[in-house]
Amino acid sequence: MQALQSGTDTLFLLLGAAMVLAMHAGFAFLELGTVRRENQVNALVKILVDFSVSTLAYFFIGYNIAYGVQFLHGADVLSQNNGYALVRFFFLLTFAAAIPAIVSGGIAERSKFNPQLFATFVIVGFIYPVLEGAAWNERFGIQALLRRLFDAPFHDFAGSVVVHAFGGWIALPAVLLLGARHGRYNKDGRIAAHPPSSIPFLALGAWVLAVGWFGFNVMSAQTVDKISGLVAVNSLMAMVGGTLAAWFAGRNDPGFTYNGPLAGLVAVCAGSDVMHPLGALVVGGVAGVLFVQMFTCVQNRWRIDDVLGVWPLHGLCGAWGGIAAGIFGQKWLGGIGGVSIGAQVAGTAATIVLALAGGTAVYGVIKLTVGLRLDREDEFNGADLAIHQISATPEREMAG
Repeated sequence: MQALQSGTDTLFLLLGAAMVLAMHAGFAFLELGTVRRENQVNALVKILVDFSVSTLAYFFIGYNIAYGVQFLHGADVLSQNNGYALVRFFFLLTFAAAIPAIVSGGIAERSKFNPQLFATFVIVGFIYPVLEGAAWNERFGIQALLRRLFDAPFHDFAGSVVVHAFGGWIALPAVLLLGARHGRYNKDGRIAAHPPSSIPFLALGAWVLAVGWFGFNVMSAQTVDKISGLVAVNSLMAMVGGTLAAWFAGRNDPGFTYNGPLAGLVAVCAGSDVMHPLGALVVGGVAGVLFVQMFTCVQNRWRIDDVLGVWPLHGLCGAWGGIAAGIFGQKWLGGIGGVSIGAQVAGTAATIVLALAGGTAVYGVIKLTVGLRLDREDEFNGADLAIHQISATPEREMAG
């Protein structure tokens, strides 16, 4: 029976890892559809290579920092319990690698390639694991401190804060240090429109992400005996709430509509195991409106050129989700309980501070040394030709 349980748990988590791995294709196509045509190849290559760099950084360094586990043993040891420990690493790697995938969308169209790979290695290998270990493995005494202060730990079931808010807030310094795309904001106050290059690819990316998210959330149980249909339905309700709210607030704009479900799913991750489905619907709806309003504000009023809106989508909606878990997880709102609004606010705030500090340090050092940004001519020609020497449609351009 123990062997059967171990094998079942390994298969369960492997399916979750495969679903979240597929989400990285969603990140790639979402970025491809949003950026201008001359940067589509760069989006595809960057997500894949970033994932590969993340794998090495997490395997050799990051996972050990977060969980005190390393894999420098013989294969006979690693294969014990059906290799469950290895599959757990694979599953959590797909979460860690989402951080650079989030950052990628904010710095699209004008960032150098190799310096971003260096940033990926440092973030996934050294900075993110500190947060992950503190939040999910009781390391460094942070959760014990929160229990003493608020009678409850910081609760983030599937990463609204640990993954999404962290990724969005670490991207913000990168976007600010990089600066806006040339020609985006003119001195006379005019804003040059850069519409998505492909709504179908944008929609495809959003759909792949949304489907994979049910592995992201449900499989965060990590063993079959802890699986919960509540998590699945809460994810569904938040996705629907985010979609309808963004569709309405965005006045039927397809870009906003397809980012709406992502906003809802980002926000529900933290409390998906403790909320009532009606609470999840509200959380997702608030996230959908929050994304539309803040994306518009960031781009048009504050003039911050966050290409995919990763700070509003992941940074703000993730922070809202962390706080919302402490509200809608309460029993008097139909939740399971065991959460504290104080612990949620404190944990979310600490994550933001770490992300801002880490992002500023990493991208600040890169800017001062090798530089973050493509030169003006390369940016004008597009990252596809400047970095990869090929465009997304070379035959059409040769024929023209």
